[in-house]
Amino acid sequence: MSKKTKFTNRVLSGVVVFILAIILTIFQDDTQENKNTPALSNNVDEKVSVHYIDVGQGDSIFIQSGNSTMLIDAGENDKGDQVVAYLKSQGVEQLDYVIGTHPHSDHIGGLDTVINNFPVKQVMLPKVTHTTKTYEDVLKAVQKQGLKVTVPNVGDTYQLGELGITVISPGEDYGDELNNWSIGVIAKYKEVSFLMSGDAEVDAEQWMVEHNNDISATVLKLSHHGSSTSSSQQFLDAVNPQYVIISLGKDNKYGHPHKEVMERLEKMNVPIYRTDTMGTIVVSTDGENISIQTEK
Repeated sequence: MSKKTKFTNRVLSGVVVFILAIILTIFQDDTQENKNTPALSNNVDEKVSVHYIDVGQGDSIFIQSGNSTMLIDAGENDKGDQVVAYLKSQGVEQLDYVIGTHPHSDHIGGLDTVINNFPVKQVMLPKVTHTTKTYEDVLKAVQKQGLKVTVPNVGDTYQLGELGITVISPGEDYGDELNNWSIGVIAKYKEVSFLMSGDAEVDAEQWMVEHNNDISATVLKLSHHGSSTSSSQQFLDAVNPQYVIISLGKDNKYGHPHKEVMERLEKMNVPIYRTDTMGTIVVSTDGENISIQTEK
């Protein structure tokens, strides 16, 4: 083995050890046991709003219910300041929950900036690690703020104001398939519900269909930016969404959203809202009716 190879191996080993050391101090399992078609309207006395923030080729979703707030993902590393600015423009002073769906940089890249700029009550990450600096930065921010990481379990429930949040994935050990480790949730207020599952691919989607009692939702944030690796017909049929949101970057190098997925949605006759053409999308509801506003 060359000296260069030995040095590289020592560096990688050091990174792994460092991340594991942080994980041991900040991760905790969450073992809590809490286990009419809406009309589209421009005049909704909103109780709940879900903001699909335009962060280009990535995800960032802000949920507000009364004075309670949740952020799911924060785009790439260079989007942290943008997400912070958006949250401040919405009057956010603290976050009750911050979720990093999975360790890919287009989802957790900006989370360290968010955590370092707002008081946060609870941080959730899946039970999978990554050896990137991006992941390390998030753990450092959590540690710096004196927080612990909660690993949510399928079936766990959380209350966000009048909105009920139920965890629906991940349900298995997906090894190195980081997309399938995505934390998926259904947020429901009265007759209106929102499903968000990060970049979950077909295997994880199938698990959700087979192991959750009901994953139907009014609004579906399409997994993996509209990639054909996700959004199987089985999953779309189970969710049976009335509106679909796609978070993606304009003219992205991956060709998202993929033609096969768009054809499935067109056959289902589902209205589609896209951040690449519409900018930030805000869905508001009073629990019976919804309004959808787009930036562009």
